[in-house]
Amino acid sequence: MTENTALPTALAEIVDDFTAVPDPEKLELLLEFSDELPELPARYDGHEEEMEQVVECQSPLFLAVEIEGEPAGGQSVMRLFITAPPEAPTTRGFASVLSQGLDGLTAAEILGVPDDIPNRLGLAQALTPLRLRGMSAMLGRIKRNVRDLTAEG
Repeated sequence: MTENTALPTALAEIVDDFTAVPDPEKLELLLEFSDELPELPARYDGHEEEMEQVVECQSPLFLAVEIEGEPAGGQSVMRLFITAPPEAPTTRGFASVLSQGLDGLTAAEILGVPDDIPNRLGLAQALTPLRLRGMSAMLGRIKRNVRDLTAEG
């Protein structure tokens, strides 16, 4: 767990879950996460045009990042909303990992997350480079939105 101590608690626990299983089971764990992607709130459900598409993903993935309460710069609490179709379980699984690992954190905590999360999950052997790039793009897009939102605050 020592290399994950810089990660926020929820994300560190998810990374630990992945590192605890043998490589052949990592993809299975990711698919389990795909079933746990939180539902969108009514304001976004069926309104993907209100969200941002992550075009680097092979499957249609949309996300929205919001500040909860009053903007407070790096201490602002951020809320993540992500949707991906059930027929894209790999993309949906990583979206769920990010949602569960980052939602409700402060802007500073999210911006401090290392960009190599797909590698820390041990997924490099289980997924194609194209899928890994899509996952990295998802995290990058979330961070960019957080920076944009907190810069305005």
